[in-house]
Amino acid sequence: MSGKDYDLFVIGAGSGGVRAARMAAGFGARVAVAEDRYLGGTCVNVGCVPKKLYVYASEFGKAFNDSGGFGWQLEASPRFHWPTLRDNKKSEISRLNNVYNNLLNGSGVDLIEGRAHLLDAHTIGVGKKRYRAEKILIATGGWPHIPAFPGSELAISSNEIFDLEKFPERLVIVGGGYIAVEFAGIFNGLGAKVTQLYRGPLFLRGFDADIRAHAAQEIRKTGVDLRFETSVEAITKDGDALVVLLSDGSMLEADAVLYATGRKPNLEGLGLENVNVERTEFDTLLVDEEYRTSESSIFALGDVTGGMELTPVALAEGMAFARRQFGELEARVDYDFVPTAVFCQPNIGTVGFTEEQARARFEHIRLFKSTFTPMKHTLSGRDEKTFMKLIVDKGSDRVVGVHMMGPDAGEIIQGIAIALRAGATKATFDSTIGIHPTAAEEFVTMREPWTED
Repeated sequence: MSGKDYDLFVIGAGSGGVRAARMAAGFGARVAVAEDRYLGGTCVNVGCVPKKLYVYASEFGKAFNDSGGFGWQLEASPRFHWPTLRDNKKSEISRLNNVYNNLLNGSGVDLIEGRAHLLDAHTIGVGKKRYRAEKILIATGGWPHIPAFPGSELAISSNEIFDLEKFPERLVIVGGGYIAVEFAGIFNGLGAKVTQLYRGPLFLRGFDADIRAHAAQEIRKTGVDLRFETSVEAITKDGDALVVLLSDGSMLEADAVLYATGRKPNLEGLGLENVNVERTEFDTLLVDEEYRTSESSIFALGDVTGGMELTPVALAEGMAFARRQFGELEARVDYDFVPTAVFCQPNIGTVGFTEEQARARFEHIRLFKSTFTPMKHTLSGRDEKTFMKLIVDKGSDRVVGVHMMGPDAGEIIQGIAIALRAGATKATFDSTIGIHPTAAEEFVTMREPWTED
């Protein structure tokens, strides 16, 4: 490391960057991490962690209503207090920030506060200081993007929605991805009047078509006003209210307008113009299977590379990077059968191929589907249906896709993902004894194909 301050300099203290830094230090490398916002990245601060806490909060209202069918009599109507949730969330995030700080310090990693920018292929500037490193890892993640249109400055992103001073009694959400769908469920459950707009014919593009259709049906039942093939033309202010002009000529009044229409790589001010790092047509960083950019000393991983935007994937990439570069170990991330969940209400869990993908990949497939009322709601009276789907490659009998929408779908699909990674066949599912009475047992009792070709 002649003439270098560090073996590895990581830009970004999110999940992938911190994992790579800690593991590299564990292999004996001298490592620094620069971060200009908050430790833990999007997931810990403005993503999956606070979002899941708010999902929990939003589900209590439904639980109160469900309890009547089980004999519970509430003497007074429950009331929701937004500042309590918001401020308790802040305390928990601060605790997690400290956990990340302790993890880095305990690993012997130098934490440098400030926005890092590249000066050349081995030199990084942070404020007025300069650092030299043998290898540089960019792990700056993504950042919400609000397109420009009349009044766009009045909209907020998912970064700000958690900490609003006042609870938005009327909320318009623009977008059809999982972030938009999740926040629609959260604020609907907390008592807001929620309208979700999406410019396409059906939201959750990229998910299995049956799941998308079932989600629209179930989410509408909860009271979210879903409007497809509708977009925003302009936002204006009228006193304390926002007036949203829609593409169909109608208007909505709202207390807040949340834009969840996509994220872009967080690359602004990074100094990429000073190095030979190529970008893709989507403005993400182009990397090879070792996460190396076109500049041989500079690497990148996580959301900034445009792959699967999932925290566990970034963690896996961070581990693989450190093992290969500093542990001299063969390590690759296998992106097949990566499970994911959408914490809408009810939840979505999915792993493997969608039906469309499976038809393109395999010569013949078999489909198994089941729709039923969760046992809990036979007494609660809630109008909610669970949907499950298995996709099987007919030639090998291997289960290649599993999709679910219903209570605890994420928890259930995690276990199913292990089976799919292990190559489980439909015969394996059929020979597995279910746990009764659970929703999950439906996956091992679907015997008759819905269709096969």
